[in-house]
Amino acid sequence: MPILDLFWSMLMFFLFFLWIWLLIKLFADVFRRRDIGGWGKAGWIIFLIVLPFLAALIYLIAEGKTMAERDVEDYKAMQSAQEDYIRSVAGSGDASAADEVAKLAALRDRGILTNEEFETQKAALLV
Repeated sequence: MPILDLFWSMLMFFLFFLWIWLLIKLFADVFRRRDIGGWGKAGWIIFLIVLPFLAALIYLIAEGKTMAERDVEDYKAMQSAQEDYIRSVAGSGDASAADEVAKLAALRDRGILTNEEFETQKAALLV
């Protein structure tokens, strides 16, 4: 197989997957839109299926800017949700050493920690 045939085959392969990725992106954007109703979404989907190249070009020209804005809004919402989750899991971070020692003492009193473990953890907290 000549090198140019290999290059051409790889180029077509990557362009095919680029096309599939673009169609998936367009379908996803059509379905997540809130500014059009069900019939409008159905119209775009049918248009994308019947005349995919023309429909993709028209959709990108007509809705490209708002598509990018929806992406940014989604990323901000995901970032905010992730930060809220991290804050909820990490705790407040305002616990003082005295609070931590009190928690360790409660664990020792319940029999979960031995006196040696309690003293070790207490020394580590107070350093």
